[in-house]
Amino acid sequence: MCVYARVFADRFLAIMFSQDRHSYRQAFLVAWAKSQSGNPLEPLEAQMVAVIRLHPEYQDLFADPNGTLDRDWPPEQGESNPFLHLGLHLAVVEQLSLDRPAGIRKLHRNLATATGDVHEADHCVMACLAEALWRVQRDTKPFDEKAYLKCLKRSGGGIRPRG
Repeated sequence: MCVYARVFADRFLAIMFSQDRHSYRQAFLVAWAKSQSGNPLEPLEAQMVAVIRLHPEYQDLFADPNGTLDRDWPPEQGESNPFLHLGLHLAVVEQLSLDRPAGIRKLHRNLATATGDVHEADHCVMACLAEALWRVQRDTKPFDEKAYLKCLKRSGGGIRPRG
């Protein structure tokens, strides 16, 4: 249902974090290292660690970060950028905590019910968010909340008639 997220997400990362990609990535690496050594985490670091834990396929990158800071994950080669993926997770956490844009919590709940999996619902939201952000960059227009919410409804977050 949310397969197209990778392409939009990876393009968005290249645009969004190109100026300070190193610091952005370093924050995830530091948070993971602190969690693994039992050091106390700042609230944002705790959120970062929580989303890393949702993705065991990325944890080896954080356990041995040599080369991770400068590595590229080109979508053309079928690779998904873990830093972008985890960053989009954090954006969704923030949106849900604020219910901003208004109604996103309900749509997320509906997606979780439709997919049977909260994590899959997060990925559906991330796909729509990545697409919306990509359109902002491509079209040089403000973020379109209505189009974003419409995407979530099309993904299964809207109420569907039975039958």
